[in-house]
Amino acid sequence: MRGAAVVAGAATTAPLLGGAATARADGSDADALFKAGKFEQAGRAYEEILKKDPTNLHAARRRGYVGLLANQFPDAEKYFKMALHLAPDDKDANYFLADCYIRQDKLALSAPHWQAIGEEAYAKWFAAVRGEAYQIHGDIGRVPFQQTDPMPLIEASVNGGPPKRFTFYTGAPNLGLTATVAKEAGLSPVASQKIDFQGDVIWAYYGILNSFKLGGIELRNVPVGWSSAESGEDVDTDSDGMIGTWVFYHLLTTFDYAGRSLILRRRTPETARKARAAATRAGTEPLPLWLAREQYLHSRGSIAGVAGSGTGVVGVNFGGGAETAAVVFGETAEQLGIRSDYDRPIGTFAQSHPAVTYPCYPAEIRLGDAAAKDIYCYTHPQKALAPFGFDVRAAFFHSFHKPYNITLDFTDMNLYIARGKAT
Repeated sequence: MRGAAVVAGAATTAPLLGGAATARADGSDADALFKAGKFEQAGRAYEEILKKDPTNLHAARRRGYVGLLANQFPDAEKYFKMALHLAPDDKDANYFLADCYIRQDKLALSAPHWQAIGEEAYAKWFAAVRGEAYQIHGDIGRVPFQQTDPMPLIEASVNGGPPKRFTFYTGAPNLGLTATVAKEAGLSPVASQKIDFQGDVIWAYYGILNSFKLGGIELRNVPVGWSSAESGEDVDTDSDGMIGTWVFYHLLTTFDYAGRSLILRRRTPETARKARAAATRAGTEPLPLWLAREQYLHSRGSIAGVAGSGTGVVGVNFGGGAETAAVVFGETAEQLGIRSDYDRPIGTFAQSHPAVTYPCYPAEIRLGDAAAKDIYCYTHPQKALAPFGFDVRAAFFHSFHKPYNITLDFTDMNLYIARGKAT
């Protein structure tokens, strides 16, 4: 939302889900379970469909998607390949398999699938990466926030140079730089494309960065993007770049808002076990973590108004510059009786496209044991409720997280949120 979707040097170009295919009649229950965010049950239902009808493209693709949401890569690959065997040109299956490969750093394997859906820049970019991407050096990085508002800023080193000011936002995919920093780092693009971004035309460039250092953690051989206006000037000068979800899902990441720091650790089964043990000692239960369409994080939460409450899948976003605690989508605010001020339309951007939102004040929004009452939010009535195939009634943003520390475990796909500073 306002400000939070500005990507310094990185442009989100992934295709939208087609969703044109439908399951046969006996797949309606599976689709209903999936739409309701009951992914494990939906997965089993799609498997039953495929036992009866191995040629059901929709069921194969959806079963693969269930696996991908939870980073269950063998299952995801199995069913996406099944879907592509049935329909080699299917755009959704090619897109999902490409995403599945990049999450595993099998970048070269993703390239032909990006090519198959017409994403030429992504195909060239990932085909150009040589050797192991995202090589991790160091065990832990603690990076203090230089500021928290209007958006967090931290310091990082690019190719061994002096500290640069970076923001972060999990609504963005890759690591992004400004054109100026990319030039200083000696980067040359391996791919480029022209993009309509928030009503303006920009050029997006893609390359490979030798080194990116955050405190005691250094990443090497990192796919990176940068962008410029047609004049060659930087698109955004509020920071020197933006760190997106692809960096964070390579690590065990803690967004320690209460402690005003970013904590990064090697992502291993052992660090995942320690994170869970620490959460247990703090009395914090693990929440599910799902990753949709390259970078969009989700968990289970609730939102309430005077007419009732809704519990289900919610978006969770860290970083960025949204002044609201959450955005409520579709007709949710009206259905739940959430107080909304429709006399105060607010023009903004959502995923780089113009949008109109309105102030609203839910009785409560909740993520696990973390809750806020009567807090300032937006309602976005025109936003589709199921842009990823499943219902997402709301997304939580920067302002909601400030009293807490949140750890994202991409090994076991858990989210831990606890009040106060991380220990």
